[in-house]
Amino acid sequence: MMNCNACESLSCVRGVPVFEALSDKELFIIESIIESHHYNRGNQVFREGEESDSLFVVKSGLIKLTQSNEEGKQHVVRYLFPGDYFGQFALLHHKQNNFTAEIVESGSVCRLRRKDFLPLLEQNVSLAFSFLMSMSEQLQQAEETAGVMHMFEVETRLARLLVKLTSSNKTGTFSPTRNQVIELPSAKKEIAAMIGTTAETLSRKLHKLEAKNIIAVHKRSVEIIDMEALCRIGGY
Repeated sequence: MMNCNACESLSCVRGVPVFEALSDKELFIIESIIESHHYNRGNQVFREGEESDSLFVVKSGLIKLTQSNEEGKQHVVRYLFPGDYFGQFALLHHKQNNFTAEIVESGSVCRLRRKDFLPLLEQNVSLAFSFLMSMSEQLQQAEETAGVMHMFEVETRLARLLVKLTSSNKTGTFSPTRNQVIELPSAKKEIAAMIGTTAETLSRKLHKLEAKNIIAVHKRSVEIIDMEALCRIGGY
């Protein structure tokens, strides 16, 4: 019988797109070397510039990736939600982390280390081939997604972020009888930078959605009044 830690590790593996093409047998092999750690708000999973040697999967909670500019100031690159992963290229070669990963909402993170993963690839040709094929597919999809996101209007990018935030620590189902309230994980300036706009434009777009009775803004809290309309704007 599989213990609870193994179940959690396996669910982490199944949540990573680069492993989607693997068979159940291959997934169980990967599961055997997965580690799971709980982090509290404010903890750092790793820092920018440190040696990178692992793939990480967000099991629960919320993580922000930040990067320092030439002046030494940090800006938010993106947020990572349950099911998101990062660091997959570290499984194949040595490199330094380009970002700092900080916990915004307490949760668990699964970790797969290169030193444990590479011997498995050497011993299992089928696993190695499946992993490389999946990695190739993910690179292609990432390029396509980046191109599409670049063409989205600011309002669309904002709507997609808000929808994503509603499911960051929930089951992903929406109650038809109760509005959901989410907390913006960072200041508006950081949120704006993440979706490629200014704080002023972000405020205007929030007010526009509020005027349409789709959301209601209360300082850093956003109440989702019409989820269906928000999803339509986000292109879902």
